Amino acid sequence: MEIIGTTAQIMEYPINSPEWHVQQILKYLGEDIDREGLRETPKRYIKFLKEFLQKTEFKFTAFDAEGTDEMIIVNNIPFYSLCEHHMAPFYGTAAIAYVPTDKIVGISKLPRTLDHYANMLQNQERITTQVAERLQKELNPKGVAVLLKAQHLCMNMRGVKKHDTWTITSKMMGIFLEQGQARAEFLDLIKV
Repeated sequence: MEIIGTTAQIMEYPINSPEWHVQQILKYLGEDIDREGLRETPKRYIKFLKEFLQKTEFKFTAFDAEGTDEMIIVNNIPFYSLCEHHMAPFYGTAAIAYVPTDKIVGISKLPRTLDHYANMLQNQERITTQVAERLQKELNPKGVAVLLKAQHLCMNMRGVKKHDTWTITSKMMGIFLEQGQARAEFLDLIKV
């Protein structure tokens, strides 16, 4: 409903629509939903959630390794996710490595795999494992290593309120798990 002749434009969302529920939460928290900055916030918030939580499908393109048998790493891959416990963002970077057997992957597929699992309500540990398991399944390499380093706003802004803290998770498979030298080489190379 729009009020003519005043500066206020009260947004009325259909009852029980997602936007209406967000508006009710804002009201519950004591916010003035008629304030200019909040009038369309429910609509924008639902649009954000739909966009961010939409699973990104992609074709996992692999090629003949042509004799490549050394470690392949993509490092400093930014990612964003939403904590499934608080719906607060967490974000950071990832390092993903594998040692091919007979197939290599188009390198853009490593960040795409990360986004595929990160862009949803998640926890960091699960993302780390899912990325590693997907690469193992798709490529059957000699080994896979995934390391995620992230800041969790659910810990920075609420609860213990500790800023500038980082959570690091890793998943090592194959030679990265079995051979300390391969694991050490990976961890040394991602420092570069």
